[in-house]
Amino acid sequence: MNRIYQWWESLHQGVSQDWMGNVGLLLLLSACLWAGWQLLMRHLLRATAKTRLIWDEALVEAVRRPVSWLIWLWPAAFSLGVLIENTSTHSGAFLDTLRQLMLVWTVIWVLLRLISNAEEAMSRTAKDATTIAAVSKVLRLTVMVIGGLAMMQNLGLSLSGVLTFGGVGGLIVGMAAKDLLANFFGAAMIYFDRPFKLGDWIRSPDRQIEGTVEKIGFRVTMIRTFDKRPLYVPNSVFSSIVVENASRMLNRRIKQTVSLRYQDADKVAAVVKDIKAMLSLHPDIDTTQTLIVSFDNYGPSSLDILVYTFTKTVAWVEYKEVQQDVMLKIVEIVKEHGADFAFPTMTLDLPEPDGMLQAQPVPGLKQG
Repeated sequence: MNRIYQWWESLHQGVSQDWMGNVGLLLLLSACLWAGWQLLMRHLLRATAKTRLIWDEALVEAVRRPVSWLIWLWPAAFSLGVLIENTSTHSGAFLDTLRQLMLVWTVIWVLLRLISNAEEAMSRTAKDATTIAAVSKVLRLTVMVIGGLAMMQNLGLSLSGVLTFGGVGGLIVGMAAKDLLANFFGAAMIYFDRPFKLGDWIRSPDRQIEGTVEKIGFRVTMIRTFDKRPLYVPNSVFSSIVVENASRMLNRRIKQTVSLRYQDADKVAAVVKDIKAMLSLHPDIDTTQTLIVSFDNYGPSSLDILVYTFTKTVAWVEYKEVQQDVMLKIVEIVKEHGADFAFPTMTLDLPEPDGMLQAQPVPGLKQG
């Protein structure tokens, strides 16, 4: 034990006659420690893969790579200090600060990886991926700020002076970057009010915005339009426009006008009755919602029947299939009653002339 202590003290002293042996021994211990760490990680990864918890696997994956790098870089900094002290007249004291910065950065790296791994694992099972993304962004920002302050302290900077400068500088930056701040608070509004979330289909009647939300960032929200183009909308825009969230519909509406000929006026009541009965028994029509089938209007060339109902599904493709089935059944009902659909027609009433026009001879035309 005393030998290990003396060897460690000789490393800290820097200048030593056996400095090359100390460096080699340090690198050898690093290699042994790295090999042991790899074996431990393999065992832990196999063990965590058998559990249903997400945090154990996320934690193991988070520490695996940063600690592997630290095992090599931290002794390398020690070895570099010994090399500088024994081969030059320069001091290697600055490497003490570098080693402290390595430790701080390793902690920051582990926490950032842990947040990313936990976010990825929770997003696969959670229903609200937007909230998870918002919390992870805030946690990342918090870790980076605290880690940055810790690094500044290790570099010898006064935190009180940094915070004072940050207060004055924040006011100047805030005035210069008001649009950036507006987008940041717009993102906060989206996260807290939750008018939409990842995967929602949204549209705005005020702007040409329609598509599926793919990413909500601190500055912009990315929307994938239906022609597969990405649309980047600044978050501040959502505080001043109307947003319609189509993904939160409870039902989809079918609203059609069935136009019959005027000569089928005696069959309108029967057609209306059968259409309403068909909709009431249709398995894909939500009969708890408003259902209207009624003679609605005298058209210019037709008797118009209003069909107004709601489907159970909100999926666009399924809705179109249900709508097609309903419309084809209406065609069958109209044909069963011997009626037919009207089409635009125009009747011209030409009055008959009072007498036949007398043929007048044309000058210059020779009579046969």
